[in-house]
Amino acid sequence: MTSPLPESARRVQEALDRSGLVFRVIEMPASTRTAKEAAAAIGCSVAQIAKSILFRGAQSGDPILVVTSGVNRVNEQAVAALSGELLEKASADFVRQSTGYVIGGVPPLGFESPIRTWIDQDLLQFQEVWAAAGTPFAVFSLDPRRLPEITGGVIARVA
Repeated sequence: MTSPLPESARRVQEALDRSGLVFRVIEMPASTRTAKEAAAAIGCSVAQIAKSILFRGAQSGDPILVVTSGVNRVNEQAVAALSGELLEKASADFVRQSTGYVIGGVPPLGFESPIRTWIDQDLLQFQEVWAAAGTPFAVFSLDPRRLPEITGGVIARVA
């Protein structure tokens, strides 16, 4: 018998269920807070971790989400050009208020309000990637070509 998911991971599972596709949130025994920790816990490459990084739009104050490969660093100028505004670093409070999740567990979906989302094209080289699922111990796997469908995001060069 499996134990029930924590509330925030359950919310991610519900969002995945609403997508109409079959994805399963799982809890790992070790931390998945960072891309490196997640890859070690899962047994995949760091590049296969779809890490969610939230920025704050400098003009709008809106959240801007980038889902990027675990080995990539976000090119903030490229994402600013895509989003039409400069980016600011998001505080932990801003991340929590905007997404409903803590840093280290921010999933690419399952938010109360839609968030503009850009998806790293480098993720498409894999048949399977892993994303955070609401807590620093919960993850789910998916074909990265499904990310635009479940997030409403746009694939772009973000690294």
